Amino acid sequence: MNIQYPGYFLSFEGIDGAGKSTHIEAFGELLKQQHPNREVVMTREPGGTPLGEQLRKLLLDAPMNLETEALLMFAARREHIAQVIEPALQAGKIVISDRFTDASFAYQGGGRGLSLEKLNALEMWVQGRTDGVLLQPNLTILFDLPGAIAEARRSQVRAPDKFEQMDLDFFERVRQEYLRRAKADPKRFHLVDATQTREAIWEELKSLPLEI
Repeated sequence: MNIQYPGYFLSFEGIDGAGKSTHIEAFGELLKQQHPNREVVMTREPGGTPLGEQLRKLLLDAPMNLETEALLMFAARREHIAQVIEPALQAGKIVISDRFTDASFAYQGGGRGLSLEKLNALEMWVQGRTDGVLLQPNLTILFDLPGAIAEARRSQVRAPDKFEQMDLDFFERVRQEYLRRAKADPKRFHLVDATQTREAIWEELKSLPLEI
């Protein structure tokens, strides 16, 4: 069960190279046009706050123990929720985050092999209340793409961070964990076939039935 707020919370997810970053800013602009009386807050993880951005640099570049990595991810997320996400939702704003907790399950869990039991405990600690209700996005848009295609796309962009340097098997494990999460919570997820053209994906995003 998810916590309900006056605002609306969306997250964009997908393996590196799936194309979510191509559309997220334009989607934010679309919602501003469609809902002129609602403020749209664009944010990202890891990051979203001054502390989170400092942790982002460490998380994306510094080698560290897997459990340390997961703990820092959730520490940045706790700050993000407390300083940005929850206040915005309580004020009735629309929040769009480039990644949220599904990414931790996909990358630290599926990709790097941290136990889902530990991730579940962190999720409940950081996003939950004593009654067991979790803060989750109202809608998660998951860009699904086979690892080999995503790898080819990544090779055409900027210098890779430590995750983007991982091999194809890593990204296939990440993808499968994303798909497992989507199957387990189909009402929250909208799955986008990211092998489509950019134009086709944009038309699909524009037609999403959002309950804002």
